[in-house]
Amino acid sequence: MPHTAPHYLAQGPRVAIRRFRMEDGGEFTARVSQSKDLHRPWLVMPDSDEAYATYAGRLIGDVGRAGFLVCERDTGDIAGFVNINNIVRGGFQCGALGYGAFAHAAGRGLMREGLELVIGYAFGPLGLHRLEINVQPGNTASIALARGAGFRLEGFSPAMIQVDGEWRDHERWALTTEMRDRD
Repeated sequence: MPHTAPHYLAQGPRVAIRRFRMEDGGEFTARVSQSKDLHRPWLVMPDSDEAYATYAGRLIGDVGRAGFLVCERDTGDIAGFVNINNIVRGGFQCGALGYGAFAHAAGRGLMREGLELVIGYAFGPLGLHRLEINVQPGNTASIALARGAGFRLEGFSPAMIQVDGEWRDHERWALTTEMRDRD
């Protein structure tokens, strides 16, 4: 898919992160369609132009959210995404992460690198103090990603989040700036 030179917020050896744009809809929804088996039952993604416009519009226009595309540096292809939702300012300075790799990028370590870039951006320019990840207990790949990035398990919440029409149990993982500073 042809790409124009985007404005990257941070770059690593193999990936870079940038904000969502409306013009990413075609590639994003194509990647979603190719990745349905990978994402079910863990998350449901926008798979039409209209659904993408609504999804991306919230990430672009809501100060309580920040959406990042993880792109392969060599090609600019979208490998996945990391969103920071429910950003709370004041004394909390916290946000909840949601993320997913696309099938062509899964298992290549690209999301690990992208997540590290987003964490650095969240604790740096965004000024957050704490990040949380809520993961369904059976989603071993997502749990491994959270654990590998230094998140600690803080608890278990039954029927916490509705995914694909069902209220699902979730483990709660968290990372603070102090935890990162110790490493």
